[in-house]
Amino acid sequence: QVQLAESGGGLVQAGGSLRLSCEASGGTISSSTVGWFRHSDGKEREFVASISWSGGLTNFADSFEGRFTISRDFAKNIVFLQMDSLKPEDTGVYVCGAQKYNSNPRPAESYAYWGQGTRVTVTS
Repeated sequence: QVQLAESGGGLVQAGGSLRLSCEASGGTISSSTVGWFRHSDGKEREFVASISWSGGLTNFADSFEGRFTISRDFAKNIVFLQMDSLKPEDTGVYVCGAQKYNSNPRPAESYAYWGQGTRVTVTS
C-alpha cells in the first residue's frame, strides 16, 4: 500500500517561497500521476498542480500558473511543488495524491492515495 507524506509547509510572508515535498513509501509512485491539492476554510479540495508519470506533462490551475512549478525525483520517489511569489490567498493545507490508474489529473476522485497534508500560511 502506497503511503504519502508531505513536508515543507510553514509560515511565510507574501512574495516569499516554499518548497513542498511529497514522499512515497510502501510502494513506488514512479508510474503514477501525482497531484497537489489545497484545502482552505469552507472550500472543497482544490486542484493545484499535477505531474505525469513520466514527468513530461504538468498541469496547473490558473491561480498558480507561472508561480508554482512541479517536479519529481524518480530515484527518491518524491514529488516537489516549488511555490514562488506566494500570496495570502495561497494559504491552506496542501495535500498530495497519487493515481492508481492514470487519468485526468484534475478531479480529486481520480486519486487513490493521499497524504495527510502540510499547512502553508502566507501573511500580508
